[in-house]
Amino acid sequence: MTDFDVIVVGGGNAGFCAAESAAEHGARVLLLEKAPEAEAGGNSYYTAGAFRVAFESVAEFRDLLDPDTTDRLDRTVVPAYPASAFEADMRRVTDDRCDPVLTRVLVSRSADTVRWLAGNGIRWRLMYERQAYESNGSWVFFGGLFLGTVDGGKGLIAQHTRAARDAGVRIRYGAEVVGLELADPAVRGVRYRTADGTEHVVTAGALVLTAGGFEADPDRRERYLGPGWGQAYVRGCATNTGEVLDLALAAGAARHGDWSSCHSVAWDAGADRAAGNRELTNQLTRQSYPIGIVVNENGQRFLDEGADFRNYTYAKYGREILRQPNGRAFQLFDAKTRPLLRTEEYDSRPISEAVADSLPELAAKLGIDPDGLVRTVTEFNGSIVDVPFDPAVKDGRAARVDPPKSNWAQALDTPPYYGYAVGCGITFTFGGVRIDESAAVLDESGTRIAGLYAAGELAGGLFSGNYPGGTGLTAGAVFGRLAGEHAARHARASA
Repeated sequence: MTDFDVIVVGGGNAGFCAAESAAEHGARVLLLEKAPEAEAGGNSYYTAGAFRVAFESVAEFRDLLDPDTTDRLDRTVVPAYPASAFEADMRRVTDDRCDPVLTRVLVSRSADTVRWLAGNGIRWRLMYERQAYESNGSWVFFGGLFLGTVDGGKGLIAQHTRAARDAGVRIRYGAEVVGLELADPAVRGVRYRTADGTEHVVTAGALVLTAGGFEADPDRRERYLGPGWGQAYVRGCATNTGEVLDLALAAGAARHGDWSSCHSVAWDAGADRAAGNRELTNQLTRQSYPIGIVVNENGQRFLDEGADFRNYTYAKYGREILRQPNGRAFQLFDAKTRPLLRTEEYDSRPISEAVADSLPELAAKLGIDPDGLVRTVTEFNGSIVDVPFDPAVKDGRAARVDPPKSNWAQALDTPPYYGYAVGCGITFTFGGVRIDESAAVLDESGTRIAGLYAAGELAGGLFSGNYPGGTGLTAGAVFGRLAGEHAARHARASA
C-alpha cells in the first residue's frame, strides 16, 4: 500500500489546484512545498491575482464577485472577450508559437475553472485600479482582462491553503524534493530533504509536478536565456531554481516550449535582485509606461510604449530593459500624466523615484545624460499626431519618431517631471516539460509516462517571447485541476 494516492510537488496556485482536484476525486493527497510556511506560495503569492478568461458578458460572473466590487457595475464597460479573441491573442503575442492543443484546452476551460475555484472558496473582484480608466463617464476595462482574486496573490494562496486543508490535503513545508522514484509503474515515490538535512521517501500512485521553472537560478538563466540574464531581478519566490524540472527531464520527460525566453517586466531598480518582497509583492512592478516615455541612461527611447495595451507588452519589455546600458531604464511622466499612474505601484514606498522642475534636473537626479534626454523629448513632443487622448482605448495618438509611439502619446512638457528607475524583473521561464490535454507528462516519443503529471510554470508550450497578461494563473489552475483529476484516477486504477 502506498503512503498516499497522489503527491503534489510545489505549493503555488497550480499545485493547490492539483491537490484540491485530486482530493475532490477521492484521493489521499500530500502536497510538498520547498519553502518554509512563512515563505510559501510560490510565484502565485507575488502576483496581483489576475485571471484571463473567455466570456461573452461580465454578467456571467456577477454572482461570483464580492459585493464590494460591484457598486460601479452600472457605469462600467467590460467588452466581451470570446474564446476566439483569447485564442487569437495567444497566437498573436507568441508569434504563433503556442502549442495549439494546450491553448485550446486553456481557453475552453478558463471560465469553468474560475467557477470551480469559486466553489473552493476563492473570492473574486473587478480589478478597477489595474485594468480600467474613466472615459466619457464610464469605467472602461481594456485588454481582455478584468477579473482578479480578492487580496491579490496573497489572498489567493491564503484561500487555497484553507481549501486544501478543508479537503483533507496534507501539507509539508520545508520539503525540498531531491529525487523521483519511478521504477515501479504502480508505485511512484518522492525523496525529499528537510531543513535538518534528513531525507525522507513517500510513495503514491501518481505524482503531480508543479514546482515552477528555473527563473530564480542565475546560472540556469545564463545557460538557457543567454548572457546578462544572471543580473535580472527575481520578481517572485527564490525557490524556483529548476531542480524538479531537471529531475523530470532525467526521468524521461520531453522538453517543450521556448527555453530561451521568459516573462519579464519593468521592476523597481532599487529592489532586491535575489527574490521578491513579500510585503510589497507586485507593487514593485512599474506598468503605467504606456502613458509616458521610457529612456535609457543615454536619454534615448528604445521601445514603443504604446504599441498595444500594456497587457500584451509588459511581459516582453523586461528583456528590452536588460539590453540597455547597465540593464537600466527610466519611465518619465509630467504633471499631466502623473495622476493616471497606478497608485498601488507608483505611490508605494520605498520607490526609485525622482521629481524635478526641469528635464536637465530630472536627468541629473536619475543618472541620465541631460543633453540626450532633452534632444529625445524635443523630437518626441514635436512629432505627436493631434488626435484626442483616451487611455481606455487604442486612441491612435501617435508620436512619429523612431521608435514610434503608436498610441497615448502626450507631450512631456508640464513640470514637475517624474522619473522612475527600472530594471528587468523576471517572473517565470517559458520552457518546461511536454504535457498533453490531461496534463500527463510525455516522453520524447509522445508516450505518457505512467502516473506522472505536471502543471503551472514547469509545463512548457503555452508561451514564447511574450504572454497575454493574466494567463499564467489561469493556465496553472486549468492544468493543475486536470492534473489532479487524472492523477487521482490513475492512482485508483493502479491500486
